[in-house]
Amino acid sequence: MTEAELAVADALSAPLDEVSLEDRIATFLIARGRLKEADLLRARRLQEESPNADFISLMVRLGLVSERDAAEALSEVLQMPLLSARDCPDAPPANVQLSIRFLKQYHVVPIGEDEQELHLLVAEPQDHYPLDAVRLAVGKPVTVRVGIRSEIDDLIERYYGSGRSAMGTIVENLSEDATRSEDDVEHLRDLASEAPVIRLVNLVIQRAVEARASDIHIEPFETRLKVRYRIDGVLEEVESPPANSTAAVISRIKIMAKLNIAERRLPQDGRIMLRVQGKELDLRVSTVPTSFGESVVMRILDRESVVLDFHTLGFTDEFLPQFMEVLSMPHGIMLVTGPTGSGKTTTLYTALSKINTADVKIITVEDPVEYQIEGVNQIQVKPQIGLDFSHALRSIVRQDPDIIMIGEMRDLETAKIAIQSALTGHLVLSTLHTNNAAGGITRLLDMGVEDYLLSSTVNGILGQRLVRRVEVGHRQAYAALPEVVQQFELERYTDQRPVQLYKPGPSELTPTGYLGRTTIMEFLRMTDPLRRLVMKHADMGVIEQAAREEGMRTMYEDGLVKALAGVTTLEEILRVTQQDG
Repeated sequence: MTEAELAVADALSAPLDEVSLEDRIATFLIARGRLKEADLLRARRLQEESPNADFISLMVRLGLVSERDAAEALSEVLQMPLLSARDCPDAPPANVQLSIRFLKQYHVVPIGEDEQELHLLVAEPQDHYPLDAVRLAVGKPVTVRVGIRSEIDDLIERYYGSGRSAMGTIVENLSEDATRSEDDVEHLRDLASEAPVIRLVNLVIQRAVEARASDIHIEPFETRLKVRYRIDGVLEEVESPPANSTAAVISRIKIMAKLNIAERRLPQDGRIMLRVQGKELDLRVSTVPTSFGESVVMRILDRESVVLDFHTLGFTDEFLPQFMEVLSMPHGIMLVTGPTGSGKTTTLYTALSKINTADVKIITVEDPVEYQIEGVNQIQVKPQIGLDFSHALRSIVRQDPDIIMIGEMRDLETAKIAIQSALTGHLVLSTLHTNNAAGGITRLLDMGVEDYLLSSTVNGILGQRLVRRVEVGHRQAYAALPEVVQQFELERYTDQRPVQLYKPGPSELTPTGYLGRTTIMEFLRMTDPLRRLVMKHADMGVIEQAAREEGMRTMYEDGLVKALAGVTTLEEILRVTQQDG
């Protein structure tokens, strides 16, 4: 067992009179990486100022831990089952009459009963008063299941209220002024500072974090304000504020991102640093004017959740050695290609973390700097003051770096400086927006890069996409139909007979059965035959075919291998690669 696991085991096995519940919960959360020691000390100091405050609730209110983490810890430490609201019955027990005010105050809701006992969903099972009160009121014992506070509050509304959700309750409290779009900037600023508007925006962000979303899309239309979350690469529409609160909601986000709320005719970019659900988040905010107001997209960067590990990203044991061999070359260019949001930057960060040693100097030029890496000099471009990619690159070559990372090759000038750097003994890593690896070569040629420079500097091109990963514990295997096996030539990629594929099974963690994403990839290594094709300006299809003859496995083929291994599904591979067989 690891030290963390031993600490948890010791804390959970110790009698309650020796170790307080608070200490057991804190030990559990720290060991699981859900709470930092510094945050625990901060919460302890604040509790000394409010000795009557429940310690676990205090940590949740401070944003040091999420409601779900607190509920999981209580469930584990108190040995009580954890229950999600979506697994509760559609209606409460018919014969149980309890005060709604009492239920809301103590975050308790009855979810079922039988002749012997009443079943309760409780947010704070360590508080015995509400449990004793319910037991006396109904005249029978109660059994407790641990629930998440916000889910319990929504369930109380669904059972006994008007069916309003937490968002609906907040919207009801908006002032009439807040539901009118005004041109007066000061008035908009006042609206955005109202407590209900602040709570509304915070709720939208909080729910996105709980849903593991990577982006929040807030889009105004004529009769509605649409909110969508991108979860594992797929947009899902969620509960939205009313259309007449559009001005207040968008103004609030712009104030948080330090944008000019008076400017609604031009696109703007900003960032929000905040703590949500116990996580330090960096939100990149982009606004663009549309027909019915400003459309806002917030990219959520969770610095703590990114794992810079090749196997976690989806690199296989067959694939990784050839990639690392190119990465270890002393000079030349290695490119990572793919559309926006395909994980290119994360792959480059992982590559940098592997070659980041004390005897090399690494400088990056990025827009934006997404994650900080210890020991790497990272430069944020600022076009508004003239510090663009090409200007920054000219300067950093004089800084005597060994390795240079360029966030993106956007134009010919940047590409030429990168090639010049590679020719003068530097290893250059960068990204390109193309659909596959071979497309990287034709894209650079189209930019105006000379063929002889391209063939002499590019060492390898990695093309990648992200596909949703099935949750292993609930995936379901099935025998592939003979027609499917024949259509996709699946027998080429597995020795298993009959050929098996997998489909996702819904679980408590995810209703879709998909949890997280992995990478499907192809790696084009520049060889002499390929260099000759580049010099002839061969098209993308010819270059890809030649690379395949030399052993390159395409993204589509890599995806089929991972679908057969149960990492993802055939449907997901087809969705992302758009192959028809």
